[in-house]
Formats: sequence, C-alpha cells, structure tokens
Amino acid sequence: MKAIVITQPGGPEVLQLAERPKPQYGADEVLIKVMAAGVNRPDIFQRKGNYPPPAGASADIPGLEVAGVIVEVGDAVIQWKPGDKVCALVTGGGYAEYCKAPEGQCLPVPVNLSFAEAASLPETFFTVWSNVFDRGKLQPHQSLLIHGGSSGIGVTAIQMAKALGSTVFVTAGSDEKCSFCEQLGADKAINYKTTNFKDAIKSLTHSVGVNVILDMIGGDYMPGNIDSLAIEGRLVMINAMNGREVKLDLSKVMAKRLIITGSMLRSREVAFKTAIAKNLEQKIWPLIESGAIKPVIYKTFGAEDAAAAHKLMESSTHTGKIALSFEH
Repeated sequence: MKAIVITQPGGPEVLQLAERPKPQYGADEVLIKVMAAGVNRPDIFQRKGNYPPPAGASADIPGLEVAGVIVEVGDAVIQWKPGDKVCALVTGGGYAEYCKAPEGQCLPVPVNLSFAEAASLPETFFTVWSNVFDRGKLQPHQSLLIHGGSSGIGVTAIQMAKALGSTVFVTAGSDEKCSFCEQLGADKAINYKTTNFKDAIKSLTHSVGVNVILDMIGGDYMPGNIDSLAIEGRLVMINAMNGREVKLDLSKVMAKRLIITGSMLRSREVAFKTAIAKNLEQKIWPLIESGAIKPVIYKTFGAEDAAAAHKLMESSTHTGKIALSFEH
C-alpha cells in the first residue's frame, strides 16, 4: 500500500510517499480502506521526534483518525462487516491507504457526511468527551472556558457544550478567529492578544468564574486559569504548548476547592476508548446527523501533499480541522 512516512525527525519536508505492507490486524480489529485521514498536533510532534508512539503503533506512519470502508474483519469482530463505512480513532498509521483499528474504536460515518468530514471527528470528539464531560463533569447550565477556541479541539468543544446546554467562552488569537467562534455558537470569544482573559471572564461571569476550563496552553496561563474558576471549578489540561512548568498559588486552589486534572488519550487502553465511543454514538452522533453539530473542515489536501498540510497546521492560521484525502 501507499503511505505517508516520516523519513527522519524534522520539518514537514521529511514526510514522503512510500510503499509499505498492509497492516496485520488482530482478532478484534478491522482493516479499513482509508478514504481520508485527519491531521492533528500530535502528528506534528511525532514528525519532529518529540512524541514516540505507544507500543504496537506505527513508528513512521503518523495519523490518529481515519474514515473509510471496512474491507476485512478479525475472527472475533461482531459489530462490523466488510463494506461498512466507518470513522475510527487509531494509535497511528492513519496516513496510509489501509489502516487497522479495534472494532470498539470505530463509529459509523454519520449520514450526509463526506469521508473527509467523518475523518475529522474521532480525535477531537473522543478527546473533548473524555476531558470536558467525563473528567471535567460539565453539566447543562454550567459554564466552560476553552483556550484555543478556533482549533480543531475548540471547534468541537464549542459545539458539543452548546448542544448539551452549557454557556461557552473561548480565547482566540485574532478578531477574525473570535468572530468565527461566536458564529459556531460561543457566547463570547476573547482575543487574548488584546484582552486579558482573566479580566474578561471576571466581567462576563460577574466575578463568579467558570465551572470548567479546557486548556491546551499551560505555562503562564495557569494563574489566570485559577483566578477564572468558580468555587468547585475544574481545570482540565490536555496540552502544554506554552510550557509544562507553572506557578501555582495553592491557597487559591484550597480556598475555592478546585480540581486540577488532565489526561493523554493516545496511550489509553482499548476498553477505555471503546466506552467513549459508545457515549459518542448514543449522545453526540444523533446531534451530528441532525445538523446540530457540524464538522468544520478548513482545508483538505491530497495525501501526497501531507507536508503542506503540516505547514498549515504549524502556521496556526487555520480555523477548524485539516484533512488528507486518499480518494482517487
């Protein structure tokens, strides 16, 4: 099969089209003929040599989410059959014509979605459900602050939280991105380059603060996050783009009875991800099929242009998701 491989750690140019053997799938796995793959920040980190894949995952073929058609199934697979159209969360190997996936990490392609749109769903939807709703325990009528509102994660979190009845605030890096987030449903978007988000949240919530913060920035955002949380608030960390070392006033954590948590999804066990998939299919997939939640694709590249896709992601000029197409 053809695959986009990381020839050596480095810049986008190290991504090259190459021939690789089809994956060998297990008894509880399916083999997917990939029509499209999503592009995500962890792919960038893996390409640079900063994010080694977990044991058993492809070391040189990146890609954490795919959509396509099942062509073969393992002996123990009961949920799927050849010909089924699915999207799937995988631990790697998505930038290829064929990819294997555990049956429990597959979801049906929602009605009326293209393969590229379906491929843009798994990574962010699994991540947001796990962190905002399972770990962050966001409830209807509570408030959520999302840092990086125009990112793939942000776009998903805005729509999911709004559809389930929460108030949503976001930060973004330009007035254009802020407008984009508000058009998606955010109650207020804060341009972090011109406004201190802590002051804005204090004003917007009448000094009460927000119930949950989803943060992929870290670093110097920590003090503002702590000040922006309401009593019994939850801070959920999913990345640390501004640095892993932080200053933390523990007296505020104790006084406000805060919970600070975080997670990494890629290395979690199949059973954990399968449970998320079931929640998504029951509670979120109907909202996608009704149009209440819509995938937002900024640009789709041919698979051979994966280097250009990575350059775009690293520029952070996009709003929404980036996809690769393997359809010919």
